[in-house]
Amino acid sequence: MMDGVELQILWSNLIGIVSEQARALQRIAFSPIVREAGDLANGLFDENARMVAQAVTGTPGHINSLAAAARNLLEHTDMDKLRPGDVLITNDPWMSAGHFFDITVISPIFRNGRIIAYAGSTIHHSDIGGYGIGSGARDIHEEGLWIPVMKLYEEGRPNETLFSIIKRNVRTPDALMGDLGAQVSSGMIASERLNALCDRYGLEDISTLSQEIIARSEKATRDAIAKLPAGTWHGASKFDVPGGEVIDLKTAVTVDPEAGEITIDFEGSSGPSAMGINVVPAYTHAYATFAIRSTLNPDLPNNAGSLAPIKIRLPEHCVVNARYPSPVNARHVVGMYVPFPILKALAQILPDAVIAEGSGAVWTIQIQGKDAQGKPFTSSMFNYSGGMGARAHKPGLSAICYPTGVSAVPVEVLEASYPIAFTCKELERGTGGTGRQPGGDGQRIGYRMRTNSRWLLNTIPSRLAYGPEGIFGGGDGAKGTFRINGEDVADTRKREMNPDDEVFMITPGGGGYGEA
Repeated sequence: MMDGVELQILWSNLIGIVSEQARALQRIAFSPIVREAGDLANGLFDENARMVAQAVTGTPGHINSLAAAARNLLEHTDMDKLRPGDVLITNDPWMSAGHFFDITVISPIFRNGRIIAYAGSTIHHSDIGGYGIGSGARDIHEEGLWIPVMKLYEEGRPNETLFSIIKRNVRTPDALMGDLGAQVSSGMIASERLNALCDRYGLEDISTLSQEIIARSEKATRDAIAKLPAGTWHGASKFDVPGGEVIDLKTAVTVDPEAGEITIDFEGSSGPSAMGINVVPAYTHAYATFAIRSTLNPDLPNNAGSLAPIKIRLPEHCVVNARYPSPVNARHVVGMYVPFPILKALAQILPDAVIAEGSGAVWTIQIQGKDAQGKPFTSSMFNYSGGMGARAHKPGLSAICYPTGVSAVPVEVLEASYPIAFTCKELERGTGGTGRQPGGDGQRIGYRMRTNSRWLLNTIPSRLAYGPEGIFGGGDGAKGTFRINGEDVADTRKREMNPDDEVFMITPGGGGYGEA
């Protein structure tokens, strides 16, 4: 067993490595969604592809999906043929983060001729061809370019064939290739820093260190579960998605203190959708484990050990268990609601540790057209959030991207990057639910395009009919509003817009906690 002081020193070094990896990725990235919003994940994996440490920057959907992606990529790779300078890539939704926009890059880290670890990253790219970020595609093959597991670089040399295929299939090749370069560079930094760590402390590899970290994290999680009462508790959430479809998510959370395990069963949830809002198992797992981890022991490191005691059961035909060829590009619209029924179940045994329902999925927007000078543009997606649900002892935060954790891209950056002009962006007071602790407020946003031509709008609002529920007698948050030229719009599939059209939206407020 490793000495506690030595372990803390080495652990701090590992966190420093992955955090520097993430900072480098954000500094180098081309797209505002990565550079400004932090829609990314960075992780360090041991030689067995187990996640040891993650960067402090990132989203639960990306981070916990990346934990599975490293293992999936390596299972489809001939390990004996990996060489220094090799870089693996895929955007397979079922292997990584659930839709084509999220590209995962894994770089083996060599020391003295053998692999001692892997550096991984997943980021949301600006464009991947196909339909775009919306939910209107009818199957996955309409949604964009599918990159199987292959080498992006081989012994330091770029795969020119793959590079050419990618460039010819996307609308923003310069931004995408620049962001891929940022991912590769961040992996190189992780390799240099990890080898420097081994030199500094006389380590041949990190196998003993990773085993100690993972084993302690798993034990701590199982010990925390062992303090809970045995039994099964149920939770449910209902919300509407683009086009007015209503989704039910139901969970049965079973606590087994003896085994130190929690099982989350989604039986009874809505079936697959014809729209691109279906969620692959890895993304469902990512947000389900986030709900348990953030409630149970949020200060514990998030790695293979702390995730191991949380089990997921998914019905065969279910919106959160997408099967090929289901469309999945807007999987976050349902995936970001996954924590809420779990939190409602946990509220029955951990009332002070949970929060009320929040606005849920961020409202994503993608714009495409020609500016006033006739130059084509395609934006990466940008997000707007509503109110967070209230907590037991604090109000909900306003205009916060819970549970995803991404930041809003500043309007100044968007106006400098694209021909968009915002007419308003401010908090919508009073949209949070009432209660002993009130829910967070949503926000109002309005914008026009600086163009003389027709343009395309892809947007994905939700909760236009059902506001977030309060908890323990707290009031419900206000539902959202989406208008074009002052008229409410329910069908939000990709649409052609006139030059002088104005888009206006009010995002939902969060639910309140406890009776006022």
